[in-house]
Amino acid sequence: MLLDHDVDFILVGALSAVLQGAPVMTVDVDIVHQRTEENIDALVEALDALDAQFRGPPGKRLEPTREHLASTGHQLLTTIYGPLDLLGTIEHGLTYEQLLGDSIDVEFDGHRLHVLSLAKYVELKEESSLPKDRARIPVLRETLEMQKNAEREDSDEGQ
Repeated sequence: MLLDHDVDFILVGALSAVLQGAPVMTVDVDIVHQRTEENIDALVEALDALDAQFRGPPGKRLEPTREHLASTGHQLLTTIYGPLDLLGTIEHGLTYEQLLGDSIDVEFDGHRLHVLSLAKYVELKEESSLPKDRARIPVLRETLEMQKNAEREDSDEGQ
C-alpha cells in the first residue's frame, strides 16, 4: 500500500534481513520514511487507506498526523494488515537520506523497494543492547557470510 501511494521509505527492521535470506522472525514492518512535505502527504494518504492508528488501549483511537510523521520519533501503528513502525530516524539519528546509500533496491510488485543492506543491519544490531537483537546476531552474521561467499563464487565464475 505504501508503494502504491509512492511513499519514499527504506525497509529497515528484521523484515529487511528476511528479504536478504536471514532466517529470523518478525511480526511488524519497520520503515524509515523520507520526511519531506510531499512524501508526508503521500504517507498520510497511504495510512488512511491502511486504517492506521497508534497502538494503545482498546477503545481509544488516535491517528497519526503530519506533525507526528515529520518528527524524528517512532510512530508505532496498527493497520488492517498488522503492526507498522514508522521511524523518523534509527540508531545514531540516521535519516532516510543517510541510509539510502546503505540500502539495496528490490523489485516488488512492479515497484522498487529500498531495503537496508544486510551488512548495515548487522552493524547496527551489533551495537544494540536489546536481548532480542543480541540473540539474532549469530544468525545474521552467518547469513551475511553466506551472502559474501556466494558473491565471491559468482565473481570467480565470471572471470
